Amino acid sequence: MSATPQKNRSARRMLAAAAGLATVGALVAAMPAGAHDRGNGHGHGHGHGHKPRTVDVQLLSFNDLHGNLEPPAGSAGNVSETQPDGTVKAIPAGGVEYLATSLRTARKGNPYSVTAAGGDMVGASPLLSGLFHDEPTIEALNKIDLDVSAVGNHEFDEGATELARLQNGGCHPVEGCYEKGKKFKGADFPYLAANVTKEKTGKPLLKPYTVWKKNGVKIGFIGVTLEGTPDIVTANGVKGLEFHDEVKTINKYAKELDRKGVKSIVALIHEGGAPASTSYNYDCDSPGAGDGISGPIVDIAKGITPKVDALVTGHTHQAYVCTVPDPAGKPRMVTSASSFGKLYTDTTLTYDRRTNDIVRTSVKSANHVVTRDQPKATDMTRLIERWNKLAAPIANRPQGWISADINGRGSTAPEKPLGNVIADAQLEGLAPADKGGAEVAFMNPGGIRADLVHKASGSEGDGVVTYGEAFTVQPFTNMMNVVDLTGAQLVTALQQQVSGSNEASPKILQVSKGLTYTLDLTKTGAARVVTDTIKLNGAAIDPAKTYRVATNEFLAGGGDGFAALGQGTNKLVGASDLDLFNAYLAAHSTASAPLAPPATDRITVIQ
Repeated sequence: MSATPQKNRSARRMLAAAAGLATVGALVAAMPAGAHDRGNGHGHGHGHGHKPRTVDVQLLSFNDLHGNLEPPAGSAGNVSETQPDGTVKAIPAGGVEYLATSLRTARKGNPYSVTAAGGDMVGASPLLSGLFHDEPTIEALNKIDLDVSAVGNHEFDEGATELARLQNGGCHPVEGCYEKGKKFKGADFPYLAANVTKEKTGKPLLKPYTVWKKNGVKIGFIGVTLEGTPDIVTANGVKGLEFHDEVKTINKYAKELDRKGVKSIVALIHEGGAPASTSYNYDCDSPGAGDGISGPIVDIAKGITPKVDALVTGHTHQAYVCTVPDPAGKPRMVTSASSFGKLYTDTTLTYDRRTNDIVRTSVKSANHVVTRDQPKATDMTRLIERWNKLAAPIANRPQGWISADINGRGSTAPEKPLGNVIADAQLEGLAPADKGGAEVAFMNPGGIRADLVHKASGSEGDGVVTYGEAFTVQPFTNMMNVVDLTGAQLVTALQQQVSGSNEASPKILQVSKGLTYTLDLTKTGAARVVTDTIKLNGAAIDPAKTYRVATNEFLAGGGDGFAALGQGTNKLVGASDLDLFNAYLAAHSTASAPLAPPATDRITVIQ
């Protein structure tokens, strides 16, 4: 769910102020430390003073962390692994306590090791990081010894000024410093944004590239975000900025690095593809190089100059290690490590000291699971405990009341009680004409991460829904979109629940009140949706009529196989799904009149 624009954090800020957490602090413009020369502190040990002609450089990489410091909950915290017998196993993965251990273990015995990231390190983050404008995540990445990262679209969620603060340090201009006597130091690794320039000056917003050096070995890193970032970030987030073509930008700076004598180049690209299998160990070079991957990264890879030796990608939250032919027709490594710190990629770059270039035919790469059965990194445990203590007053704030469990994740039915609540909240919040004029709302079932549980999780009392509990249900904090879709496109979207990529494992959208239809599971494919039963407020859907439809940004981008929902026009970006959910809880429940689990009578299921 990477295509998620800026979160609305105003409610969170007010809560933080009310909780008395923030103290006023000065904005400090400290320059980032020279992380690109860090080299991870390993010795090189070349005997007799003779350096071998080639040296293996270990490139460790990951992408789309999204502030997931604690292990992601539910299926969001699993990676798929295909077993030798062809079955697929779900492995719980992720959490910075384990990511730090994995990376530190991988570096052992590798004197030349550099760690890079493909963007979206922050943004759409869980409460623990998002509440503090992602300072905890930057702190964790510094401790993990990240050497360099591209910016992703989420790095622009709060605008260029806030991105500069994440890079350079200083306390938040509104909320100040979160810990008494401590000023936020900023990232000690460079954030690269080669294809992002300031409208007024035409100059790059941040560094376009950096050069990692160790014992005469030099590797250049160029970082770009997707050119379409303005389409998925609110206008304020990209105000005063221009985003340029990924290929042209990378080729321009590759030429510049080459002229400076840097012949070994890695591109960090916050754009990605879709492998034919979701298993991290799928061979996407079968039957031929790059045959098992599709999506924007393929054309980008085919256009990037052969001067670039490897591409680290992201944005699509997929796992792949592929070789896509460069413009000269030679295979070149293209990798992505899923999301949320569940995987890391280990790539071997063989560096030729005579040519100062990478021997492309020797490049090897593989994704590895960040398993949760390894020792936790104690410094990360301490970091999480420290920030959790600060977050507690916010996490425990009541948002509403429920009379009984309202099941979402725990419901196996196609129509889930909590799904109805979420869809109704989205419709109610976006129905006013000035909010988008929505007539119907759809929620993807996979985005419901938990149940609303009646029993108290802490000291708040039974039936109280806390901010932390609501956040756990909707942790992605997707911005909502309202778009025009025809009745025909609406029908197609409902059919895509049970056909195409969703035929084998249906994804039944949660629908707002007023939409009703029959799902006949005795049939196959699109025929499972009985089209002449689809009604909105009692009237049959008119294929030629235009409807205003509310979905989160993930679905509005065609996510989860819903290509029809990605065809919307006349888009209006609304509040976040979490803000609408909390507003609905506040409007429809009190301590004396709690919200009851709604009836599930919108989808009639024939088994």
